[in-house]
Amino acid sequence: MAESTPEVGRSSGVTAQQAAVPIPGAAGSGPISHAIFRLARLHRMYAGQLLRRIGLHPGQELVMMHLWELGAQRQIDLVRLMDSDAATMTRTVRRLEQAGFVRRRPSPTDKRASLIEPTAASHALRREVEEVWSQLEDISTTGLSDRERADALAALERLERNLVQAAAEPEEPRAGR
Repeated sequence: MAESTPEVGRSSGVTAQQAAVPIPGAAGSGPISHAIFRLARLHRMYAGQLLRRIGLHPGQELVMMHLWELGAQRQIDLVRLMDSDAATMTRTVRRLEQAGFVRRRPSPTDKRASLIEPTAASHALRREVEEVWSQLEDISTTGLSDRERADALAALERLERNLVQAAAEPEEPRAGR
């Protein structure tokens, strides 16, 4: 059974080397995919800890970033921007609204739609979100040279393009099915 990685920030006496999750045999043919899974989980966990300090949950800051940059948006447009689903975005917007970071107003061009817009309180939050993302970047890339950072970003972008392309192609039947 795989060891679980200790919660980030919790003093457990476990070193970073010991905290690595071993690759289960069934994932042995996908070590990069397993590494991406582990990295994404840890990144989101640590981001969550940093964001909680400023009253946000992971993903909410991304919605706010789009609203700060683009201004008021229809909820369906946020779903597309975030590559999300309607139910998740409804919950996210509701929570941001309850926290006072967004408000809804009727769309002037579509009577059926409302626009989600950032509030003054959210604009005060922007600097803190930028600081959290800067901290997360620094922590994630500690010890990497500028060249290694550029190479890591290029590799991640290539992996993303590969997955986007694969998702856009029709699924072919697999042998043995």
